[in-house]
Amino acid sequence: MGEQVTPGDVTATAPARSTTGYAVAADALAVQYEQVTFDEVHRDVQELLPAAPARILDVGAGTGRDAAALAARGYRVVAAEPTAELRAHGQRIHGDRAVDWVDDALPDLPLHRRPGRFDAVFATAVWMYLDAEERRKATARIVALLVPGGRFFVNLRHGPVPEGRRMFDVSAAETVRLARTHGLRAVHRGERADLHGRADVRWSRLVFESA
Repeated sequence: MGEQVTPGDVTATAPARSTTGYAVAADALAVQYEQVTFDEVHRDVQELLPAAPARILDVGAGTGRDAAALAARGYRVVAAEPTAELRAHGQRIHGDRAVDWVDDALPDLPLHRRPGRFDAVFATAVWMYLDAEERRKATARIVALLVPGGRFFVNLRHGPVPEGRRMFDVSAAETVRLARTHGLRAVHRGERADLHGRADVRWSRLVFESA
């Protein structure tokens, strides 16, 4: 990847908020997100999904690509997305799917109007936007939201930081260690190339299970 930053350290020019840049780029991002499918992104871990109609939370849902695919399979899905423009695209593109959209985000993720726990939580291309303290707080919150035996699906992006975005160099190894300190056991760990063909971007896929 490009210039490296140590886990938890932000580049000097990075914005202060993890959602910075997403509103103005929402139209282009909506096209990009929908160019790949849920099956392509999560092919290696689909056998680890709970049986439908389990309750699943998609954090940082973007346009709802994953949330809609899960709903189509019979899951009860809550899609948390803090960027109003992306939520609007998601509701337009996937309005025929039974997805419960909320304006919410990590690390706090209060979900005030969506009480209860989840059988699985997805965080696809989300974790590296949180700094070290936010990741610790977010991990504790995810654990609190999972049922016993529930699973946490994480996709980590590695590569140059897009202009105008805040992003951290978060390794799979660090994520596994942090999860372990909160009682999450790794049940899958893999790597893949970028599905959009970017040679300088790669991805880590992790799945954790609660005690």
